Amino acid sequence: MHNVQKLAFGLLAAAAVASASDVHQLKKDNFDEFVKANDIVLAEFFAPWCGHCKALAPEYEEAATTLKEKDIKLVKVDCTEETELCQQHGVEGYPTLKVFRGLDNVSPYKGQRKAAAITSYMIKQSLPAVSSVTKDSLEEFKKADKVVLVAYLDAADKTSTEVFSKVAEKLRDNYPFGSSTDAELAEAEGVKAPAIVLYKSFDEGKSVFSEKFDAEAIEKFAKTASTPLIGEVGPDTYSDYMAAGIPLAYIFAETPEERTELSNAIKPVAEAQRGVINFATIDAAAYGAHAGNLNLKADKFPAFAIQDTVKNQKYPFDQEQKITLDSIKAFVDDFVAGKVEPSIKSEPIPESNDGPVTVVVAKNYNDIVLDDNKDVLIEFYAPWCGHCKALAPKYEELGALYANSEFKDKVVIAKVDATANDVPDEIQGFPTIKLYPAGAKDKAVTYSGSRTVEDLIKFIAENGKYKAEVAEKAEESAAPSATETTSTAAAEETHDEL
Repeated sequence: MHNVQKLAFGLLAAAAVASASDVHQLKKDNFDEFVKANDIVLAEFFAPWCGHCKALAPEYEEAATTLKEKDIKLVKVDCTEETELCQQHGVEGYPTLKVFRGLDNVSPYKGQRKAAAITSYMIKQSLPAVSSVTKDSLEEFKKADKVVLVAYLDAADKTSTEVFSKVAEKLRDNYPFGSSTDAELAEAEGVKAPAIVLYKSFDEGKSVFSEKFDAEAIEKFAKTASTPLIGEVGPDTYSDYMAAGIPLAYIFAETPEERTELSNAIKPVAEAQRGVINFATIDAAAYGAHAGNLNLKADKFPAFAIQDTVKNQKYPFDQEQKITLDSIKAFVDDFVAGKVEPSIKSEPIPESNDGPVTVVVAKNYNDIVLDDNKDVLIEFYAPWCGHCKALAPKYEELGALYANSEFKDKVVIAKVDATANDVPDEIQGFPTIKLYPAGAKDKAVTYSGSRTVEDLIKFIAENGKYKAEVAEKAEESAAPSATETTSTAAAEETHDEL
């Protein structure tokens, strides 16, 4: 009996440990006090029914445990119970994450929703823009993140110090920054002031900037040197590659061994094009469907393609050719020289296009969407997307309202299957809705409100050239919040989307 009691006690103790959380759940009566008592706090405003909140929960818990030793607190607020508190902090969708440095210094969380990303982001937020580094603290500072930058400066060189501080303030969300005026330490690190060493946990371990200190040049150096020579495309890195401003070369392969082998084979090409093209492998077993988005066959690997991330143009390498150093070098060199034509995937232009919602394909995209005389609201959708299917009848109703109004020749309600047609925009979730105003096609506005006819009408009226507002025929029930149903909607479908 004694052993049974010991076993039961042990199980209860284990359950208590398992249920313990390092995330503090706060309410209106203790939120302000908690925030004031801590130097930096990350707060998640959530709803129990929110799918994205449920997906975030284990990542948030893991980050909270890791950050506990750094004395960085993670908290959560249930907005279905604390409606007043959530309204007070401007919460419009779930989850909303905000960084608090007291109650008067609040900023939105701008990182990915993964444990490692949350941890990295919050450590950078907790540090001063530039930390003072000594010979005793340098090795520890190098471990603060996967990439850190340390400036070795002359104490009398105020100009270089100011330039570095300016860059650090601007990029503090991206990297930890340190500085030292110890000439012996600089010499030990192989540099002479003024210089910057970017330490990294991959590739060659560090990169050195020894040119004249110029903010733009330092930013470019940091961006290029902090990107792995051949990285990996996945849910955590995809958006960073898309925002890098330079083309991305994908190496598709189904096994880690094959990805390593191909990376090693074409490494000289990646080195020659560093800062011009990013190179990355991608797991074809998990994300092979993405090959189709690059106009490759999604069932024939290994494969290689380049994507112009700015214009969203695709350049697939002939899948009948073998991927070798020579073949890829020739292809990449031709791409850089402008000798490779982009591949354009398009459905046929519809024979009849007089419905309430205009059907756009790649071949008529410019003629319709970029018509400078019309405000064009366009939905980028995927046939398998559940949210798109739910929106369809309301979108048809919206189209009919404008088609039967005084604005029928000034406002176009359109849609495009973004999985079957190449479009200039890189679409990261479905549905994505954008308004291209007449006379300002380079200033498209992305819609982030509730998907109701009423709110879409307001959006067109507020952002279009013609301020076109039409009367709704019937009232609608409110749709789920924008944060819950936008961009990451693809994750709720049974597709491996990046």
